[in-house]
Amino acid sequence: MSTTASIAVLHTSLLFVTPDSVINEYLAELAPDAKVLHFVDSDVLAAVVRDGGISPASTQRMVHLAQAAESAGADVIFSACSSVGPAIDVARRLVSVPIVKIDDAMTASAVEKADVIGVLATVPTTLPPTRALVEEKARAAGRDITVQERLCEGAFSVLMSGDRDRHDAMVLDGARALATEVDVIVLAQASMARLAPAIAEAVGKPVLSSPRSGAEDAVRVLNEQTAEPVRATVRAFETMEWQGGCGAR
Repeated sequence: MSTTASIAVLHTSLLFVTPDSVINEYLAELAPDAKVLHFVDSDVLAAVVRDGGISPASTQRMVHLAQAAESAGADVIFSACSSVGPAIDVARRLVSVPIVKIDDAMTASAVEKADVIGVLATVPTTLPPTRALVEEKARAAGRDITVQERLCEGAFSVLMSGDRDRHDAMVLDGARALATEVDVIVLAQASMARLAPAIAEAVGKPVLSSPRSGAEDAVRVLNEQTAEPVRATVRAFETMEWQGGCGAR
């Protein structure tokens, strides 16, 4: 990988933009030579929650973030927020740089693994985009699936207040209830990812989270993007060499 290759990460809150975040850890592990750029609009997630979904204004703000990342020369854009999926769909049409959603790989994996998929969330605005993404992946794969949702109401606010233990207990309770209805559980927010092993052990069902698989997906696309100019150069050189050889005959 070229040392100039870069991944731009889009954030909708300052809460998850820290040097020791799992996304930074995974990108550093999977693409150690890549430059990681962070673009933050610190109030978008709060606005989505206040509005009960993605408004035109929030969509425009995410488009501006993606355009800023493109202007900065990013080879791949990685959207780290599950709640803004519809806005990212709009941004994909307006920038030339590929955009990877953090949940793309997770939801595709869920569709491959199960017929009845459970979506567990602690923020209500995350449920519709995640459900829509699961259904989109199912259509693309030609799979007939059923989606069940479970909201751990109030758990995210509890986490933000600093009571991690209570948040975790609320999520585990929600997972246990959801597990009785589904074959696999997808965690609709990266903030729940650290609980995946505990949930899987508690419910006896596969549990999928997004940070690792999302980072792997972004790096896969990055490798494809940065390899293409090399392939194009090789093809051009081979063409010139062949034409030169013909001219000499």
